[in-house]
Amino acid sequence: MQPRNMSMSGVVDLAAVKAAQEAKAKAEQARAEAARNGGGGAVSPSSLVIDVSEADFERDVLQRSTEVPVVIDFWAEWCEPCKQLSPLLERLATEYNGRFVLAKIDVDANQMLMQQFGVQGIPAVFAVVAGQALPLFQGAAPESQIRGTLDQLIQVGEERFGLTGIAVDPGAEGPAPVAEVPAGPYDALLEAAVQALDAGDMAGAVQAYKNVLSDDPGNTEAKLGLGQAELLQRVQDLDPQKVRADAAQHPGDVRAQIAAADLDLVGGHVEDAFGRLVDTVARSAGDDRETARVRLLELFEVVGGDDPRVTAGRTALARVLF
Repeated sequence: MQPRNMSMSGVVDLAAVKAAQEAKAKAEQARAEAARNGGGGAVSPSSLVIDVSEADFERDVLQRSTEVPVVIDFWAEWCEPCKQLSPLLERLATEYNGRFVLAKIDVDANQMLMQQFGVQGIPAVFAVVAGQALPLFQGAAPESQIRGTLDQLIQVGEERFGLTGIAVDPGAEGPAPVAEVPAGPYDALLEAAVQALDAGDMAGAVQAYKNVLSDDPGNTEAKLGLGQAELLQRVQDLDPQKVRADAAQHPGDVRAQIAAADLDLVGGHVEDAFGRLVDTVARSAGDDRETARVRLLELFEVVGGDDPRVTAGRTALARVLF
């Protein structure tokens, strides 16, 4: 999948000379005030990734953005692509060592923030720099592209707003407890699959999960991971605009509807994906109907059987089948 808005083009407008000067002055004033109040010291590594709600957004995002760029990860527990992207962003926040702070916002619990940022689907990633917001990207993205976007964000923060990051004290939290966890028989293969996903190697991830399932067909983690990896592999090279145009122009084309449903799910539009395929099953017959039904069942597995939208989707499917 090609993520939308994977560029810093919005920063060019954001950094128009007058606005940049005003924002930089405000940031410098806020940093000076924090220094007078005894703030601005080194933080612990765990402070680089924070959960943010509507109640503390102004303090933890807007005010913090006068010291360091704040990257916002809009996510939800039911969003499978979020489960791949969020850990990657958390790892990069630690690796960048204070050059940016990651704020995680659960959209289910913070609908107002989601609306204020105009989030259309998740995962969605924004940034706030010196109190000013800009979109970064939406949907799954390879690590290399995410790194490039973060590098540009940090450069803009330094050059336009004077944000040089915050100091991190690795010893602030004390030594981490060492726990001896015995390695499971498939840990190496599962880790290889995750690394392949992070690298954008969907074929490699699919094969790694299949290697686990060939020996252990009931492995829940591998089954879930395989469904996610196959979904990402299917949409990786699709042109979203063309797919959606084809689906709109040819409502009876089962393959066009299936491709659009895959994109819906990757973009976080779970109910849209399910509804599209239920409608496709309802108006098709024979092999086409079976193909749409099977894909819908596969998407149910990707989201997870305990999700209420899956329960609703199964009920809707049963209604059109029987």
